[in-house]
Amino acid sequence: MAAPTVKLSRGIHVMHLFYRIDRATWKSLPQVEPKETLARLQKLSEANNAPSNPRLTSYVNVGGKADVAFIIYAADLAQLSSIHRSLESCFPVGTLQPVYTFFSVTELPEYVTTEDDLIRSIKAEGLQEGTEAYNQKLEAGKKRQAEYEHYRLNPELPDWELMAFYPMSKRRSGNDNWYMLDFEARKKLMLGHARVGRKYGGRISQLITGATGIDDWEWGVTLMAHQTDALKEIVYEMRFDEVSARYGEFGPFYVNMRMQPADIWEHLGL
Repeated sequence: MAAPTVKLSRGIHVMHLFYRIDRATWKSLPQVEPKETLARLQKLSEANNAPSNPRLTSYVNVGGKADVAFIIYAADLAQLSSIHRSLESCFPVGTLQPVYTFFSVTELPEYVTTEDDLIRSIKAEGLQEGTEAYNQKLEAGKKRQAEYEHYRLNPELPDWELMAFYPMSKRRSGNDNWYMLDFEARKKLMLGHARVGRKYGGRISQLITGATGIDDWEWGVTLMAHQTDALKEIVYEMRFDEVSARYGEFGPFYVNMRMQPADIWEHLGL
């Protein structure tokens, strides 16, 4: 029986995967097997190399929490699962040990800018409704918002040198219960949070995916960067924002370098 077709009403499925290589088992392989494993992985990566999806990207983990990491993007859930199983099948049995996985989906934030928000912002600048300047500003804002929403749902993350990933949730504890705040209070807090993130344009490219009800944390945060200090600085500055300081809970952090399979083999001496 074929796997069912499962797609989202909007957005795509995303899976983060972190593995160790069992060195003892790897060393016991026939001499030809490492080259054949690499060839299989290269073929799978080349077959899933769309700008958005289906896409398979590979990394080397830094810090010893894992050896290799992968991100899979796919619109159809069965395709995501197939790429995942094909990835693991590239490696000889017993050589690839799962360390951590995170399954999520792309989504629009609950507090996404609306047309009413745009209109209020334009009027706050003193522009009068119906004037050419007003109309140009509104159309530019709507176009910018449409592009933001498209790439939030269908991400095309850059192949920058570093990829950091961590899961997070909003706190639900006593007076620090995010879900007991009304919508306007949450939206105001998140707008301030977003302003901090925008300061890192050009240094950080970010993807936030939702996992409420489908994994152990509520969101996954993927940060692409050119330099390690950019990763450190944005997370540190965000710590002082009330959304993180009062309401944020964070899982393990994984920092990784973007590499193609052949470079991974050389880097790890496989």
